[in-house]
Amino acid sequence: MKTAKISDIAGIISKIAPVSLAESWDNPGLQVGDPTATVSRIMVALDATSSVIESALLSGCQLLVTHHPLIFKPQKSISAATPLGKSIHTAIRGGLGIVSMHTNYDIAEGGLNDVLAVRLGLTACTPLQVTSGQELVKLVVFVPEGHLEQLRTALFPHADSLGVYRDCSFATAGQGTFTPQEGSRPFIGTTGTLEKVQEYRLELLLDRTRLPQAVKTLVAAHPYEEPAFDIYPLHNQGYVRGLGRIGHLPEATTLADYAAWTAARLDAPGTRFVGDPAASVHKVAICSGSGASVMRAAARSGADVLVTGDVKYHEARDAGDLGIALIDAGHFPTEIIMAAAVRDQLLQRLSNAGFDSCQVLACSIENDPFRYL
Repeated sequence: MKTAKISDIAGIISKIAPVSLAESWDNPGLQVGDPTATVSRIMVALDATSSVIESALLSGCQLLVTHHPLIFKPQKSISAATPLGKSIHTAIRGGLGIVSMHTNYDIAEGGLNDVLAVRLGLTACTPLQVTSGQELVKLVVFVPEGHLEQLRTALFPHADSLGVYRDCSFATAGQGTFTPQEGSRPFIGTTGTLEKVQEYRLELLLDRTRLPQAVKTLVAAHPYEEPAFDIYPLHNQGYVRGLGRIGHLPEATTLADYAAWTAARLDAPGTRFVGDPAASVHKVAICSGSGASVMRAAARSGADVLVTGDVKYHEARDAGDLGIALIDAGHFPTEIIMAAAVRDQLLQRLSNAGFDSCQVLACSIENDPFRYL
């Protein structure tokens, strides 16, 4: 079995929630620790509080993965006299690395908002507020007869899918011409002689980020010394990423019933809601944590209700003017579900990468800082 390092885990996390998805103000990634340090046990938690850090150390963990970053802003000093500095010192002394996956995990496909959507019974979900979109390109390459399948097979792993269809390409036959010059080593033809060759034009759709590696593969797999290929930027819309989700309930219900059901599904002590208790709820928008900022996007999308946390008084007033209901289920209840979800995602990916001996625990000591009477 392979031994995992913090850098290996950070790499796996970057596949679950690419840092490029994070909001500009955010600070996900490695917060504390040596990337070369070995890891045999990981704890996943919502917050890197002092008690969570102590729990991770007492559990024999070498890495703590959190949703909220321990360090949000640049620090002028790291003094153990401050709560943040003390936590950093405790982690370093105990050999505990800390990695966060914050808004990048909120936005990522299969991330926190998708986990929350499943928990709240939503189907056919799409991002509520788009933050980024996929850039697509078309790669066109000309290949001689007899080598089409070899090159196509080599390029398929780089090609993008069309919905649920993979290995998509298009090929047309034609005639290519070229004259090998002095110093060339032609695969077909003779130096100084115009050659006319039956070739295929092969077209594939690619995510722009995969283009450099695809071109390397093309050059390595193509029989020609100088393969001819074109790259076309496309206006076609690929997948989009964004904050929150909007989807539908299998059956309509009332606002009051859905608010109560939401509390039960999130193991919350209760919910606050804004709107007519008897109003029909079918189309639902969600945003984990503090998501009142997407309320207008939810209203524009035709949502009957937005489920989020940390709703302020004036935001509740604005909801009435916008004609959308709100359910405030709390910051903690809408996000603590990430601990078990990330644990399961890490275990699966660690196993796939050959790190089967690495254990992953969901922190069991975290509680909502708010208490209710």
